Amino acid sequence: MATQALFILYMIFFGGGYIRQLFSGNLGTRLSGESWNEALQMFEKIKGDNSFLILLYGVVSVVLFLLFTWIWILNVKGNYENDCKIERGEKVFTLRQDIRALVNERFYVLLLALPLLGLLVFTVMPLVFMVLIAFTNYDYAHMPPGKLFDWVGFRNFKTMFSLSQGSSGFAFVFMRVLLWTFVWAFFATFTNYFLGIIIALLIQKKGIKLKALWRTLFVVAIAVPQFVTLLLMQKILDSDGILNKMLGTNILWLTDQRYLSLLPRTMIILVNIWLGVPYTLLMCSGILMNIPTDYYEAARIDGANPVTIFFAITLPYMLHVTAPYLITQFVGNINNFNVIWLLTGGGPVDNLHYGGGSQAQSTDLLVTWLYRLTTDQNPKYNVASVIGIVIFVISAVLSLITFNRTSAARSEEAFQ
Repeated sequence: MATQALFILYMIFFGGGYIRQLFSGNLGTRLSGESWNEALQMFEKIKGDNSFLILLYGVVSVVLFLLFTWIWILNVKGNYENDCKIERGEKVFTLRQDIRALVNERFYVLLLALPLLGLLVFTVMPLVFMVLIAFTNYDYAHMPPGKLFDWVGFRNFKTMFSLSQGSSGFAFVFMRVLLWTFVWAFFATFTNYFLGIIIALLIQKKGIKLKALWRTLFVVAIAVPQFVTLLLMQKILDSDGILNKMLGTNILWLTDQRYLSLLPRTMIILVNIWLGVPYTLLMCSGILMNIPTDYYEAARIDGANPVTIFFAITLPYMLHVTAPYLITQFVGNINNFNVIWLLTGGGPVDNLHYGGGSQAQSTDLLVTWLYRLTTDQNPKYNVASVIGIVIFVISAVLSLITFNRTSAARSEEAFQ
């Protein structure tokens, strides 16, 4: 009853109005401004509608409505079950007994309540809000509260994927940025992975002295904050940086536009190897210690050489154990904002291939392009939301399909 009373009061005095405006076909009709008051001989501010707040509070109110409906259904279901128990002559728990059960037998409900609330507030609501922004014309020209934005249907998706705008249009720029995003994610993931395995095998090899020292050195490399390392690398690779001074050259390591900015992209991947290999090394070192030695002894008895042993025993075992890690790393690299932004800022600028109107640059990933679209002088929140939806779809589809096809998911007991 308390929940129902609070919900009804919320809908009457606050949420109901925003839901009505949300589904009215527009996101506000009255503009904010000033009106001259002849009696007071002064301008008075006129409070108009705010499309952003209408959309935000409308989404919150809809989610609360769905949550209340779910609670109401559970309540009705619980009452029906209690009525059935009474008809059968069974005992029905009192409120005190329900609370005692909640903190004992059903304590997991209390533990999961807070994470569920956090998921709802910090993931579901922002995700729904972002998706809805993609169906509006929310940009610099429609910035509340001075201006209003409205629903435009699939116009933003048409703008993003239409090929009629030429090679500098959003569609071609999107394809180029998407291709580089996948190339970057592939090399950033697998160079770190295989180099980490190789270095771990070298340290693990019999006869290598000071193994603890080598592992400690890599741990020290991890201990340095990533943004510090990236900013230091950016200064080293600058046109007037330490590397050019030492070599006596003037190479544009991070700003060379030639060959589709091949040199900056290569340097980004190399710097990422410096950052990522220590993590893979430490993880692989622990896994290598757990591979049964019987496998290696049997392979040597059969006459297998080290290369055959690696591809027949070590690598399959590593892939089986680390497949979820690889998927996580690949998806994480698709959204790896720090490395790109702190090294090159998405540059160098290449208006020939990326078009000044798209605001994309030659080393931008989808996520840095999205950030640029929302923070530049002429923000395009609607187009950025379309890119956000695309990133989510790509990440979700790749994660689900890839994980379900790995041996870690299909044969969980193969290496147990």
